[in-house]
Amino acid sequence: MPDTNLRDYISALERTGDVVHITEEVDWDLELGAIIRRACELRAPAPLFHRIKDYATGYRALGAPMATFRRFAVALGKSPQTGIKELIKEYEERMSRPIKPLKVGSGPCKENIITGDDIDMFRFPAPYEHEGDGNRFIGTWHAVVTKDPDSDWVNWGMYRIGLHSRKHVAGHWHGATDAGRLLQSKYVPQKKPMPVAIAIGLDPLCCLAAVAPLPPGHSEVDYAGGLRRSPVELVKCETSELYVPSNAEFVIEGEILPDVKIPDGPFGDFPGYQVWGFGHRPARVKAITYRNNPIFTFSNLGMPVDDSDMALSVTSSVAIKKELKEKGVPVIDVHVPPECMGHMVVVSVRTVYSTVADHVASIIDARAPEFQHVTMVMDEDVDVFNWDEVLHSFVTRCNPKRGVKINPRRLVSGLTPFLNPRERKAMEGASMAFDCTWPKDMSRETDIPPRVSFREMSPRQVKEKVMAKWKEYGYK
Repeated sequence: MPDTNLRDYISALERTGDVVHITEEVDWDLELGAIIRRACELRAPAPLFHRIKDYATGYRALGAPMATFRRFAVALGKSPQTGIKELIKEYEERMSRPIKPLKVGSGPCKENIITGDDIDMFRFPAPYEHEGDGNRFIGTWHAVVTKDPDSDWVNWGMYRIGLHSRKHVAGHWHGATDAGRLLQSKYVPQKKPMPVAIAIGLDPLCCLAAVAPLPPGHSEVDYAGGLRRSPVELVKCETSELYVPSNAEFVIEGEILPDVKIPDGPFGDFPGYQVWGFGHRPARVKAITYRNNPIFTFSNLGMPVDDSDMALSVTSSVAIKKELKEKGVPVIDVHVPPECMGHMVVVSVRTVYSTVADHVASIIDARAPEFQHVTMVMDEDVDVFNWDEVLHSFVTRCNPKRGVKINPRRLVSGLTPFLNPRERKAMEGASMAFDCTWPKDMSRETDIPPRVSFREMSPRQVKEKVMAKWKEYGYK
């Protein structure tokens, strides 16, 4: 069974060599963020900060909790050497078996409770991560909890959370998010504040569930239970009817105001650029609860690969494959490469009909507003998890005249860097699809040349001999 809280996860990372304890004092102003960013870019172990400038001993921070596939594997209770294809298969299997949460009377997140005039968000070590950011951000790897007032649907999401004042935080809960839609459709028309809880320092599988692209009406906490193979224990908030994981390190309880807008950002975000700020409704903080000696979790989004890229890669790959299957596509595998920050999806299919690539592209386009605006469709003999095979197929099978399709008008994320100001406001962009499958009118016997690879061109007996003697040849 995977570890069920952040502290157990850190212990598991210690056993595999995937965490580094930094005991030297680190400045929350740019230094902490720079260390996390460099660790991401070097695929280095996660930094655990023990002393943060201006803050009391006892406040700790784990940077880049899940920014490598090694750490993703550890979170699932697998060997850190597990390959991405196997990890995605494991994630897919667990997501197919959601487990309802268990409500409990109390938990470690209630060890300290702050309300009223004692609330001061600046008492806690939120980092200023990038020069030029509009805020210090306390929420970059967490779960934002909201609830539909007219049903049992509880939504978990992950939206950047910046500090605005002692008692207010700014969140990027825009209209294309589930929390944003709940706010706009259920609360703003009635001019009522929307209860919200922001849980920080969760076990990593809860965070993974929070970013999963689930349809509205599906509660992410159930899928977190499936990923953990055990129910998430929830405890009631102090100031609302919302429930949060009892083992959370730090919880912000509040309400999103329906009639006020404040600046959110700019922020160095997942596309790898410092994207513009937006005007969003703030959340008024009503209570803070936290564990003794809390451990905050922070990501530092930017150039790939980081936590966001890992999460998008796995969750979107499985969600898109499921949807393609449901809509009749003869799909083999789907991969959203983490190096592309969620903007590209590579699909392998059985080419049982000539328009299969167009069919795939139209389904992915209809998922907007999503991040994927580049689609590659491959034959079934291409391993979509192998960049060598994908790029080889792209340049040898995609006919520039017939195989490139552009949709000039498509709903996209407002954070897409290439949008101009008008397009950004309207979330209007474009997409392109590359058909990298052999045409149906080409004969596999006479027109399609055989691919030259160890797997395909070596006789079986030779392959088996070479593989059996590989270490004897001197290879590791």
